[in-house]
Amino acid sequence: MTDYHKRASTILNRINELAKISEVPSCVTRTFGTFAFLEGSQRIQQWMQNAGLQTQVDAIGNVRGRLESPRADAKTFVIGSHMDTVVNAGKFDGPMGVMMGLDLIENLSQIGKSLPFHLELIAFSDEEGVRFHTTYLGSKVVAGSFDTSLLAKQDESGTSLGEVIRAIGGKIEQLSNDAIAPNDWLGYFEIHIEQGPILYEQKVPIAVVSAIAGQKRVEIKCTGMAGHAGTVPMDMRQDALCAAAEFILEVERLGKENKDKLVATVGKLNVVNAASNVIPGDVSYSLDLRSKDEDVLEWAYQTLKDTCQAIGERREVAVAWTLIQETAPVACDTMLNELLGKSISECGYERVELVSGAGHDGVPISQVSPIGMLFVRCFKGISHNPLEDVELADMAATLQVADQFINHLIDIYQ
Repeated sequence: MTDYHKRASTILNRINELAKISEVPSCVTRTFGTFAFLEGSQRIQQWMQNAGLQTQVDAIGNVRGRLESPRADAKTFVIGSHMDTVVNAGKFDGPMGVMMGLDLIENLSQIGKSLPFHLELIAFSDEEGVRFHTTYLGSKVVAGSFDTSLLAKQDESGTSLGEVIRAIGGKIEQLSNDAIAPNDWLGYFEIHIEQGPILYEQKVPIAVVSAIAGQKRVEIKCTGMAGHAGTVPMDMRQDALCAAAEFILEVERLGKENKDKLVATVGKLNVVNAASNVIPGDVSYSLDLRSKDEDVLEWAYQTLKDTCQAIGERREVAVAWTLIQETAPVACDTMLNELLGKSISECGYERVELVSGAGHDGVPISQVSPIGMLFVRCFKGISHNPLEDVELADMAATLQVADQFINHLIDIYQ
């Protein structure tokens, strides 16, 4: 009889050990290409090697461990998640999926299960996109969709992505060779915390992810006229911050009126040369739109773009609108979802399906492979926050379901 709580405890210990590896001692921060990133990468590779996997670190810094099938014609089934974090992060977002994947493959290796497909565990190097504002770097390389123009992108210090790749030991010319060929993919599976409150509120430990919402991210710049706060009359101002504030409230209004279809967020605001006695003349801010419906996403995007321009014209504030990132909604694979749902029911848990509002490495992978995901309940749905937490019992339940799922998959292709 498998002791899932014991296995979950081992996973939690690894998560805690990885969380100690950080760019700053006061919180978990492990962004692409830093000393903490490299140390974390080495620790993960060591755990993979200890589990008997064939390991490599590819050109973009993904840590990859492989359990080979004896079949000459075997395809590859990938289990993955990411090892990078946001700034001041929680410790479960990403690393939990990597550690759970390691446990699943480690268990199969120990019992000597004959595999009809290769199993490859990948700790993706950069899903969050913190350093270069480019999400999915690691998974895009594996999917064969990496855009080499990104190599010129610079971080805040002026260091380019290409320079960082070389500094961590990667070879630019190797990037395209690190992709898994489309014909070699069997499927992709990821375990991730929900990062939302639904499972917590419903008191359900686990759920099948039916789809991943599409996203559009925009950078907006308002340029008015800076002036003295004490001398320019209220009706003669070209206040860039007031234009931004009006638009931000419109974003909230549209989001609330369509709360079942989309979410809309302004999460970053910068007032240039800010001072309490100066009318803001230069303000930049972000817009993040997400929906599982591509038509709704496009409608909201165009509506808010028109609204922003109209506010600018009325207030005599120039508006620069730049789309910096977009991804289409992704549906998870029907067959994999059915197996996951069946496994949940067989293990005695309620079957729940959720749409992920957060992006995941499965987005670029979906271009070349069927994908499936499980969500795990997290404390109050808190994520990207040091309060991020997952109960040991929920991790044990997820391992039981994932074991069942992998065994069903083996039986199908045996």
